[in-house]
Amino acid sequence: MGPKSDPETAALRKELEELYKNLQELQQKCADTNLTSACETVEDLPKVKLITRKMMKGHLNKVNSVHYSGDSRHCVTGSLDGKLIIWDTYTGNKVQIIPLRSAWVMSVAFAPSGNFVACGGMDNMCTVYDLNNRDASGVAKMARELAGYDGFLSSCRFLDDKTIITGSGDMKICQWDLETGRKISDFIAHNGDVVSISLAPDGNTFVTGSVDKTCRFWDIRDSKPKQTFFGHTADVNSVCFHPSGHAFATGSEDKSARMFDLRADQQIAQYKPPANSGFTSCALSLSGRILFCGSDDNNIHMWDTLKTNHNGVLSGHDNRVTSISVATNGIALASCSWDQNVRVWG
Repeated sequence: MGPKSDPETAALRKELEELYKNLQELQQKCADTNLTSACETVEDLPKVKLITRKMMKGHLNKVNSVHYSGDSRHCVTGSLDGKLIIWDTYTGNKVQIIPLRSAWVMSVAFAPSGNFVACGGMDNMCTVYDLNNRDASGVAKMARELAGYDGFLSSCRFLDDKTIITGSGDMKICQWDLETGRKISDFIAHNGDVVSISLAPDGNTFVTGSVDKTCRFWDIRDSKPKQTFFGHTADVNSVCFHPSGHAFATGSEDKSARMFDLRADQQIAQYKPPANSGFTSCALSLSGRILFCGSDDNNIHMWDTLKTNHNGVLSGHDNRVTSISVATNGIALASCSWDQNVRVWG
């Protein structure tokens, strides 16, 4: 008998939904204001005008993920053509091309130091490459293969050169010691696939988004979530920490982006696009004043986070925008798409 027709499972599911509803009602009672009301006297943000500074061609299939290095100059992209490409975003040139054992890459990460990149996807594995250690043909050598997942690797982020955090389709978050290749921690984090991870500025905390429609706030020293955030009505595809460390933004399949505040323990703003499309990815400007969201409608939408006004659209991609990344210095935004291209905006 399947779980949907199991009366006990159905009853428990109903009870859980009631608990969620009660929690949301209690939260709303504590909400004496929202971000828009609190920022009524703040001046509107002028229209943000960004153009494509570099159009980087080289991938031969859909590009699923992009992430900047800590130097704000280099970025890594992963594509279904089975390649990672390290780009110099100043010149638009390829610095390195790394052939992968599996073409089904879903996530990439650049270590802040610029020494390592990681990737993973439908191979149920996280693979780390050492960019400073190349083989005879000049290709970066594999430093680690982190196996032991019961689902696809959806997200990965380096804490430093020795530690990486991963999220996967088996609902788990894992923390790995890259020097030994061993798991430091391994625990069920959500009631569905973990889809996205964003590190807080403090280096000790992070937030995750999941297909279970929730986001959770974690401390790397603890295996239990510190906070759980409700509100989205479909998969949370992307999370991004606010530079202040007090809030985070989300992009969801439910055609909305939102801002959640850790101190208020709930949603404080919602951002809707003019088009009826879901969001694949989100990123915040260095100040946190501008929210960028990559969309199914081939565009990147922008909002003033304080006033929740839609601030414009970055157009140019010819297919779904799959991933966006803001440079550490805040000067540029990189985006990749199923149109096989990578763009740098500034």
